[in-house]
Amino acid sequence: MTAATTWVPGGAGSGYDVDHLPYGVFGLRSEGPSSQHRIGVRIGDHVLDLAGAAGGADGEGFGRHLGGPTLNTLMAAGRTTWDEIRRWLQATLLDHDAGPERLSGHLHRLSEVTLHLPFEVADYIDFYCSLDHATNVGRIFRPDAEPLLPNWRHLPVGYHGRAGTVVVSGTDVVRPLGQRKGPDAAEPDFGPSARLDIEAEVGFVVGTPSRLGDSVPTSGFAEHVFGVVLLNDWSARDIQAWEYVPLGPFLGKSFATSVSPWVTPLAALEPSRVPLPSQDPPPLPYLQVAEPAGYDLALEVELNGEVVSRPPYRTMYWSPAQMLAHLTSNGASLRTGDLFASGTVSGPERGERGSFLELSWGGREPWTAGGEERTFLRDGDEVVLRASAGTVTLGEVRGRILPAPSRPSRPSRPSRPRFVQLDKES
Repeated sequence: MTAATTWVPGGAGSGYDVDHLPYGVFGLRSEGPSSQHRIGVRIGDHVLDLAGAAGGADGEGFGRHLGGPTLNTLMAAGRTTWDEIRRWLQATLLDHDAGPERLSGHLHRLSEVTLHLPFEVADYIDFYCSLDHATNVGRIFRPDAEPLLPNWRHLPVGYHGRAGTVVVSGTDVVRPLGQRKGPDAAEPDFGPSARLDIEAEVGFVVGTPSRLGDSVPTSGFAEHVFGVVLLNDWSARDIQAWEYVPLGPFLGKSFATSVSPWVTPLAALEPSRVPLPSQDPPPLPYLQVAEPAGYDLALEVELNGEVVSRPPYRTMYWSPAQMLAHLTSNGASLRTGDLFASGTVSGPERGERGSFLELSWGGREPWTAGGEERTFLRDGDEVVLRASAGTVTLGEVRGRILPAPSRPSRPSRPSRPRFVQLDKES
């Protein structure tokens, strides 16, 4: 980490100093809702307009990567370009003599901008990589059986989510409707989720694509992954419980996934790399990694202004490099903008659980927040996820729960068909 300090007011010593420099997309509030979307980098409480800053001779020709409305063009440029732009930015922001003149007119206060979803999401994959979380969930739902299923220690379990419902921090989340079936009910009904939950996660954003049919080794992680975001994978546990057998999560997860507006470059997290916990049995050769393969990120879950949990990412069993290697091991290709997430981050202590499902032990053991007993999310609740890695502060993820929409009117029952369907699968 550099010992020099930036000339930008409020940047030096903040969680957004030159050792961080996360990327985002913003518009100027002074231009109204139709403001052009610009690529920016955060330094302290300011945003640097990168296309404008790179427009002159000092931009080293980087402007062609920085002029789009999302980060995708920059992310597709690859590791060499990412590193070159980062070195240029750090040098300019540390140059107390020439830096202020070079960047004159391109720095904006955070209060002057609106932040947008930073990249166009291609695919979204959610994993299940916390041993503590997986064990807790197994004990909640299978109290008389082995909490981990036989495959869990052999591969990072995951599923494909819905890219179109990934939203930027600050977007309200409408309580979803869906089928639910109580344990004593003969049939399911349809209505608002009563067991709405959070999942505190870390997401990884793919920059460099791969070819269909090729697999990416664990050693290729840093060549393909552009950066890291905090992520809240909102979950309707009652809808999920009824629908997920036998094919896995669907509508109980797909209604909203919130991400930070700031993408932290991998380079900013290099000082926070740590070895993984012991993996037993040893993973198959394609999943073996060079250590340190984990990250020491300290997460924080806040409900209505009160911190209710502090999940530690350093305890995660499967590393992001192993997630990437596994999701491409069958030849599935990567695309610029692919987002894959860690699954709920939880530690061994109760105060380190990254979901309300775990904090309330399936709703059976209420916990206290704001002087009240709580289990799952109520309408009006606001959840904020934060994280830090040493001196680096990741962009927060914020979301407020809005009431479910009015239930659609029940359609008229169709007339009984006048034929007999054969008793077979379609």
